[in-house]
Amino acid sequence: MFTGIVAAVGRIEAVKPLGTDEAAGVRLTIDAGALDLTDVALGDSIAIQGACMTVVEKTARTFDVDVSRESLNCTIGLAAPGDVNLEKALTAHERLGGHIVSGHVDGLGTVARFAPVGESHELRIVAPKDIGRYLAYKGSITVNGVSLTVNSVDDGDDGCEFSINLIPHTVEVTTLKHLKAGDKVNLEVDLIARYVERMLSTASTIQRS
Repeated sequence: MFTGIVAAVGRIEAVKPLGTDEAAGVRLTIDAGALDLTDVALGDSIAIQGACMTVVEKTARTFDVDVSRESLNCTIGLAAPGDVNLEKALTAHERLGGHIVSGHVDGLGTVARFAPVGESHELRIVAPKDIGRYLAYKGSITVNGVSLTVNSVDDGDDGCEFSINLIPHTVEVTTLKHLKAGDKVNLEVDLIARYVERMLSTASTIQRS
């Protein structure tokens, strides 16, 4: 589990195919940047752009993860060298500064707008309808591994457009600074919203039976 509070921006240095067929995944070598790896062991989880991955090799400053073809098909930003948001898995004694994040990407959104507004930035994203139903005003959403608060939700025929206000600190310390209209982003909805939906659907089923 994670919190969506990015600990460092690292960089994918190498992408090595794990096979020759189309179903093969890749092994990533990632420079951890300012992320302290001294307490990271093989088998530990690290969120990369919001996707939970398992450490399979490490040095003092880098770590490797294997990414399946399924994960590559469901995410963005893990198939080529570039900057990535990093967060180590949550431990019991840490502050939960963001919200409960599983590191399982639910789908991709498309940036509609990313521009300065006063001292902050407005980020508007169009999410697929199956993700939009979990979004709520002042609710939580994870974008590329960053825990953020939803400021508005507008449902449309082609999806759900929601807005986020990014303070200067968040822009400075994450890869969100590089976004532009048309870019794809990894989205993970609030886990609690999923449980609420399941409970309500089960309750209505019981009532009808």
